[in-house]
Amino acid sequence: MATAIPVLPEPQARALASAYAAAVSVRRCRGAAVLVTIILLALVSGWLADVRPVTLVAKIGNFGSFIGRTIPDFSSGNVLADLRAWYWNFPDWLGLLGQTILIAYLGTLMGAVVAFALCFIASANLARSRWSRVGARRLLEFCRTVPDIVFALIFVIAFGLGPMAGVFALAIHTTGALGKLFAEVVENIDMKPVEGLQATGASWVQTVRYGVLPQVAPGFASYALLRFEINVRGAGVMGFVGAGGIGQEFLVAIRNFYYSDVSAILLMIIATVIVIDLVTEQVRHRLIGFEGAR
Repeated sequence: MATAIPVLPEPQARALASAYAAAVSVRRCRGAAVLVTIILLALVSGWLADVRPVTLVAKIGNFGSFIGRTIPDFSSGNVLADLRAWYWNFPDWLGLLGQTILIAYLGTLMGAVVAFALCFIASANLARSRWSRVGARRLLEFCRTVPDIVFALIFVIAFGLGPMAGVFALAIHTTGALGKLFAEVVENIDMKPVEGLQATGASWVQTVRYGVLPQVAPGFASYALLRFEINVRGAGVMGFVGAGGIGQEFLVAIRNFYYSDVSAILLMIIATVIVIDLVTEQVRHRLIGFEGAR
């Protein structure tokens, strides 16, 4: 049986079409205003930061020239000997690279533990008092606002040269970064299990243990692994201020214009980061139950 399609009266249809067109026009105007604002801010920022496209175009060849000098010459009949000459200090570099990874691991572990302890206090839905939440938030902001290399320099002055300064610097910065991410994960949980536990008389610690932790554990692990990847790169720079790792050897090669050493060390760092990224990606996917993980 055919059904009749209701038709609005012409004046009402015209009014609705006019209102729709006005709403679309307002949204387009807002989008255009936002786009123009972004472009203006980019232009002003570039002007204040002295970003000069003409200079970039004129001197981009210097960048390519430096990269070209770092690539060693290989002869077709003596590739292995040239490779051994390129990585002439491979055992020492490998040891320093391992030290860099250990600095990143220990710094990430220490920072994640402290961030885990503070994130529940810093989250709006679990904090037992406003002042404890404000205090925890400000502490986390301080830890992540100060660059890790500044912390490393302070600890080098306090404790002397060595990897300990790098570990503490990364631990403090990781505390601030992971604490914020962990707190945001906690704030996005389903509160029904928490309310159910509170209704049965469970303590705050029991509520966190049985109502919150099962929901946030995969997210916590994922963010911690991501931070470990970042810290491996950060630990590679710590050596610039004497905080251990391969960074100091890398800085010496750059300052003394040992071009082949620069490329050799840089390739080792890049390869290490790629391997860690691939491994931690698979671990994260398995933790969150991603079907594409193999």
